[in-house]
Amino acid sequence: MRRPVVKPSSILSSVAVTLCVAAAATAVHAQSKTLYIGMNGGPMEKAYTSQVLPMFEQANNAKVVVVPGTSSDILAKLLANRDKPQIHVAFLDDGVMARAVSMGLCAKLDDSPVLKELYPFARMKDDVGAGVQLGMTGIAYNTKLFTQKGWSAPSSWLDFADPKYKGKVVFQSESSSTFGLHGFLALNRLWGGSEKNVEPGFTKWPNTVGPNVVEYVPNSAKISEMVQTGEAGLFPLTPTAVADLQDKGLPVAYVSPKEGPVLLLVDVCVVKHNPDPQLAQKLAQFLLSKPAQEKAAEAGKQIPTNRLATMPASMQKSLGNVESLLSKVTVVDWDAINARRPEWDKRWNQQIER
Repeated sequence: MRRPVVKPSSILSSVAVTLCVAAAATAVHAQSKTLYIGMNGGPMEKAYTSQVLPMFEQANNAKVVVVPGTSSDILAKLLANRDKPQIHVAFLDDGVMARAVSMGLCAKLDDSPVLKELYPFARMKDDVGAGVQLGMTGIAYNTKLFTQKGWSAPSSWLDFADPKYKGKVVFQSESSSTFGLHGFLALNRLWGGSEKNVEPGFTKWPNTVGPNVVEYVPNSAKISEMVQTGEAGLFPLTPTAVADLQDKGLPVAYVSPKEGPVLLLVDVCVVKHNPDPQLAQKLAQFLLSKPAQEKAAEAGKQIPTNRLATMPASMQKSLGNVESLLSKVTVVDWDAINARRPEWDKRWNQQIER
């Protein structure tokens, strides 16, 4: 029996098919990995997805998907999936981050030169997390309303207790908002209290700030609406949050209280036992870097925690000297706060917002 004749062209075609299959397999293997990052939605999510995260994705052949939510929302997700995390990296307000760390949800950050570029206070103990955005809770006010009333700009935390602002103060709930908690603690401190003693705050509030409050809101989302209607005249907020309102065309301004604002960091945490710890560590280091934080400042007015990062000129002008602001900032004791928070929340709901 004669063997069939195999033409050279057939051999070449077979080889080509084999090479194509191999190339396809290699392409599938090289497909970008997906990381999930938990952070606040709205302006922060928009800034990071539009300007910051694409830099990391292109450099690392990866896709970063934002899981939006408040810090409390993200913490709840981490707890629900602590044995098999679905989130690789999380942004949490510093108070919530302290709780996450105490629950063993965060892995130690890899030692990296970028950690030495941060403001010292931005590095958490044992590097289990680090500040990725600098915030300072101070006083925000409705400039249009103040002009109409002939009021000068506020200058002190004690202005919240000034009777002339009766019915024009909006305060975030201590039990659900870091802004509200900071404002309460700042006044409590001026009245002789501390994070370990909030009796002055709870005792004095009903006869000082309380009568001025038109509404206690669970978060700051409603404030923009209340500014437009003229209901909100004075409320605790950060420069970044005020800038977001200004971008919407609202007549608001930020004031750093003469007693000092309260430090509010947004921290980044690599979630322990996440599916890709190596790439998650790389993402965290990138987010703390000078290029990433400059993009975040440009796109979302996020104040850098990396000392080498610069801000846009307009943002720098609005804030003034950040080093000078930081010299007056109050740093709260989150361990003391979190140990007593459930009791405070109960008292706040019973005595203040009843």
